[in-house]
Amino acid sequence: MPETSTLLKHLPKMETGVMESYLQGVRFFSSTQPVPRRPMVYDPGICVVAQGHKTGYLGGKPFRYHANNYLVTSVTMPFKCETFGCPEEPLLGLYIDIELGQLNELISGMGLQAEMSKAAEETLPRGIGPAALDAEMTDAVARLLKALRSETEARLLGPGLMREVLFRALGGTQAPVLYALAMYSGTFSKVAQVLKIMQSHYAEKLDVEHLAERVHMSASAFHRAFKEVTSESPMQYLKKIRLTKARDLMVRESMKAYMAADRVGYESPSQFSRELKRFFGQSPAEMTRELRAA
Repeated sequence: MPETSTLLKHLPKMETGVMESYLQGVRFFSSTQPVPRRPMVYDPGICVVAQGHKTGYLGGKPFRYHANNYLVTSVTMPFKCETFGCPEEPLLGLYIDIELGQLNELISGMGLQAEMSKAAEETLPRGIGPAALDAEMTDAVARLLKALRSETEARLLGPGLMREVLFRALGGTQAPVLYALAMYSGTFSKVAQVLKIMQSHYAEKLDVEHLAERVHMSASAFHRAFKEVTSESPMQYLKKIRLTKARDLMVRESMKAYMAADRVGYESPSQFSRELKRFFGQSPAEMTRELRAA
């Protein structure tokens, strides 16, 4: 994607890290050095890497996304990710949020209800996966980036161009993931409902039986479906969400570890410390020292 990478390099205020664009729902990211495998959380969206590449690890299995494909995420997914970039060829890309109302409008307008129903009868799709980047998607992304160089064009043209990117994704190989997100019923939808509950109420005492009851499923069927979509058991997923939220509190609000642990639902500070180090590779004290040195 030479044109796309050139456009990203020359965007206003483009710098290392994650940056908001002029258009709500679109963010840019850049890295001038490799980043070792570390936990991340992606919300529903489309991730386009224009230069460099990333390797994600879900359920112990790697998947790569780079300039020849794009990544579709249909539910909030914690996974581990390794970034490959360098000063000579930095990682460059953008992330486009998926708006559910717009997704449903496009599915209806494109007459994809039959395909959506057929997908519902097949195996549950994973909540995240790469799709081949074709010429139409490449062109749509490039035109979106051109509009995002100007605050006025971003405001007036950006929403329509975001819609076109989603339209192109519905014609790609990860379309079943988007169909599953759009369905109001069915097993995938029930798992998606529980994921929203866990995202909003992660600090509460949640268990498999209670969550299964919320979506009128047996505990065993719910556990099986949850793992098919996320590659995690419900409690492993919840733990990763809690630890990620706790780290955000410690990083962004300089909150002490024991307070962050309590805020996200941990009753035992020692258990929190053990699990944080296992997940992020750093103890709370090591994480705090790194923040102070930064």
